[in-house]
Amino acid sequence: MSNIIIEIENLSLSISKKEILKSISFQIFEGDFLSIIGPNGAGKTTLLKCMMRINSGYEGTIRFRGKSTHKMSQKSLARQISYVPQSNGRIFPFTVEEFVMMGRYPHLSPFTSFSVEDKDVVSKALHLTKTEHLAHRQLNTLSGGEKQIVFIAAALAQGAKIMLLDEPTTFLDPKHEAEIYTILKKLNRELGMTIVSVTHDINSAVLQSDRIIVLKDGNVMFIGDAQHVMENRILERAYEKSFTFLDHPKTGQKIIAPEVAEP
Repeated sequence: MSNIIIEIENLSLSISKKEILKSISFQIFEGDFLSIIGPNGAGKTTLLKCMMRINSGYEGTIRFRGKSTHKMSQKSLARQISYVPQSNGRIFPFTVEEFVMMGRYPHLSPFTSFSVEDKDVVSKALHLTKTEHLAHRQLNTLSGGEKQIVFIAAALAQGAKIMLLDEPTTFLDPKHEAEIYTILKKLNRELGMTIVSVTHDINSAVLQSDRIIVLKDGNVMFIGDAQHVMENRILERAYEKSFTFLDHPKTGQKIIAPEVAEP
């Protein structure tokens, strides 16, 4: 396994006196493709926001390459870790190119303009995500899938080696879901980026990830190789229901069969 890049130790967080995360500890390795799954209210999004210091009032420690993130400036943290939040339908009055260029903010000083290097990085981000043809489109004219890929391009333009994504394929059609996972796998395999993705899609998590974390009620119930999570002794405890499994026809990986409603 590669070097530890993020270490989370005894992380706890309460919001409005409700305990959301309960003394959780785990490590993320350089080059990981890690998915975080679990039922609603498990603390998945909260965990990502703690890692980005959007939620800063936690107890415990989050270290990046051995250094507490509390000792890093927000700009310094953003140079190392990018974040793609859940799609929420917000309208941004920018073209795609302008929006992706805004991803360069951690590298800018006050009152400085974009450099040739910044423009080159943005061009490469658009190329890697195959969104060059959208560069001059207004964001509010894009489909949900196109917009989500542009958000990934903006995160990529930050130049960070770690990308956190909160439900990147929710509400997307199968074509755009496949495109997003193809991009993420390419960033992970070819550029060596560390990918951490929260998802409700257990099958996609298993098929795309190297490792999986299962959260339940703010606790880590399981962390390990993706192929080892497809057991009712793990998933039934997490989701409070049993699952039927079958083998994927191409990979042989065990996946969850679709549910059939009882009359």
